[in-house]
Amino acid sequence: MTTLECGYFHAGLCRSCTLIEIPYSRQLAGKQARAEALIGGADGAGGIEWLEPVASEVAHFRTKAKMVVGGTADAPTLGILDAEGRGVDLSDCPIVDGRVLAALAPITRFIALAAITPYAVPSRRGELKHVIVTVSPAGDLMVRFVLRSSEPVPRIRKHLGTLLDAIPGLAVVSANIQPVHAAILEGDEEIAIHGDVLELAFDGVTLQLLPRSFVQTNNGIAAGLYRAGAAWLAEVEPGRVWDLYSGAGGFALHAAAAGSRVVGVEVSEAAVASAQAAARAFGVDADFLADDATRFALEAVETPGAVIVNPPRRGIGAELAGWLEDSGIRHVLYSSCNAESLARDLAAMPSLRPVRAQVFDMFPHTAHFETLVLLARDPAGRGH
Repeated sequence: MTTLECGYFHAGLCRSCTLIEIPYSRQLAGKQARAEALIGGADGAGGIEWLEPVASEVAHFRTKAKMVVGGTADAPTLGILDAEGRGVDLSDCPIVDGRVLAALAPITRFIALAAITPYAVPSRRGELKHVIVTVSPAGDLMVRFVLRSSEPVPRIRKHLGTLLDAIPGLAVVSANIQPVHAAILEGDEEIAIHGDVLELAFDGVTLQLLPRSFVQTNNGIAAGLYRAGAAWLAEVEPGRVWDLYSGAGGFALHAAAAGSRVVGVEVSEAAVASAQAAARAFGVDADFLADDATRFALEAVETPGAVIVNPPRRGIGAELAGWLEDSGIRHVLYSSCNAESLARDLAAMPSLRPVRAQVFDMFPHTAHFETLVLLARDPAGRGH
């Protein structure tokens, strides 16, 4: 399949997949060209080894769906909101994993059964803002109800058996409380209702995902990304590794499985708890700390052989980039979902030269993609 047919797009109901009408091979080539233009081509002064881009499935690749809830308690919609704040149902979205799609109809019926009123943005009334559904590679699911308050939680508990019966493999159910009227996906409070951990197995490494932990939205591409990162690091034999912005431990645990001694640093306490649980279960040499990545690096007494950074879209920023430039660290593995901020950060680290890079298409049919770059310190200090 080179293109993806989507009735929602052609009807003008959802335009999120801006590149959907472009054949997938051209999408991928365009992303590769964009990455090379920003970071440096194989034939340029940088001499980067560009590996072939890693393609995604064209359809049903999204393994985490964040559905806005609209409509009424009797007839809820799961999808997005239109320009007037009304719900647009996208319960047959062709980019969403089929196992997630299969759960949406039972969830819709459950919302009606538990009488949970969808939150109406125009009037600022109602309770249920989002439903977030994540599926593991094995097919187990996590369902999170994002609510304005805890008021519906007793009804969710009362009718939980109906939901568990309707969705095979439902491992985790929780309620997240997001009380403010703002474009914020979730709040700080999470109420456990059923289960606590969703296990995500990648190449023998199993992540232990707690509800508020970050996870990539495309399991197939995430597996390839972690596999490549661990293999590239193993080639340079770093010994000790820091994983800054370590999330639930995807890169760190794979690096530890390949023989490195890893310390992961992540500001989210939920993600740190997830990573610690996975490290204990897996029995690898990895420890995780809840801290700001930049503060941790600046206050460290000793430095490792290599550093992994996997920051948010804004990048690592001038302060951490400057520290890495001056640190003497031999190798940096940089995973980025924003090639523009990646290029800006690389320019601030001229002594760390990109030697290998690869595009991983985490987000087909959009202009976004993940880029993995291995940096090696130039002994002559020539930069790139």
